Amino acid sequence: MEQRFTVAVVQASPVVFDRERTLDKVHALAGDAARRGARIVLFPEAFVSAYPRGLDFGAYVGGRTDEGREDFRRYWESSVDVPGPAVDRLARTARSHDIYLVVGVVERDGGTLYCSVLFFAPDGRYLGKHRKVMPTASERLGWGFGDGSTMPVYDTPYGRLGAVICWENYLPLMRAAMYAKGVELYCAPTADQRDSWIASMRHVAVEGRCFVLSCNQFNRRRDFPTNYRTPFGDDPETVVCRGGSCIVDPFGNFLAGPDTDGEAILVAEIDRAQIVRGKYDLDVVGHYARPDIFQLHVDERPKRPVTITEDAVEGRAAPEGSARPEERSRRSNEPHANELAGRS
Repeated sequence: MEQRFTVAVVQASPVVFDRERTLDKVHALAGDAARRGARIVLFPEAFVSAYPRGLDFGAYVGGRTDEGREDFRRYWESSVDVPGPAVDRLARTARSHDIYLVVGVVERDGGTLYCSVLFFAPDGRYLGKHRKVMPTASERLGWGFGDGSTMPVYDTPYGRLGAVICWENYLPLMRAAMYAKGVELYCAPTADQRDSWIASMRHVAVEGRCFVLSCNQFNRRRDFPTNYRTPFGDDPETVVCRGGSCIVDPFGNFLAGPDTDGEAILVAEIDRAQIVRGKYDLDVVGHYARPDIFQLHVDERPKRPVTITEDAVEGRAAPEGSARPEERSRRSNEPHANELAGRS
């Protein structure tokens, strides 16, 4: 286990609604971070290919507009199939730069979009994903809900690596579940640019006695298409999202950031010994817990809307009420084998 190493968070803007050019940018920026010594590189929430800040997708109580439906179609077209060609390109980026790559994407599965984080190993293996379990407010117009089956924490040579997206971090029980999985490198890709978010990242680091890598986009109006209908006006220099990315140690100290000045790659050296030093007086799922009073039960089973049971021998639907050993459940988005291997 490496005791000291460098991590990086990339505060930048994607090429909004252009998946291929955004993947090019991920490759270039990840390379910059790797050349600065980073072994783990984090990109913001929904980086490939957009956090649709300001869009309402034409929704109002009781109706939707044709223009809003077209906005959603454009968003869907620029999203990512998992697995798929974009995942393959991200895997090549991780391999070519010899890094653990953690990147926020907009994942499409059928007609539904999900806010997801994908994990890749330095040898290019796709490790798996986390789907945001609770989109916030108007995000629910565009994104579906993840379930408990994609909340992984991965063993790496640098510590146990996981991700909690944006306001999922305000779900105390989800944080507790991640602490129970032993997360040490707690990635928090976000779209929240408020001062309160930065305070929350310090709290999470202290509460979990873990290193927190928080990563946000920095956007100006010029980073969005000219026909992007938002309340931000048309001045190309208007700051749409100011960033605020930071890296925090287990005692709540900033190792890098917060940065609100522009696009940046923030790097910091991690000293794993700080985790154990912090656990000495605070381990919220160990000696500081009171399981005689408080207990959390986490359901990580996939929640499938449709399960089709077939006769595996003849390929016909089994009679209602039958229960045969060869019966099986199928779903197009069954978890990838590498996800199952890496899941806690």
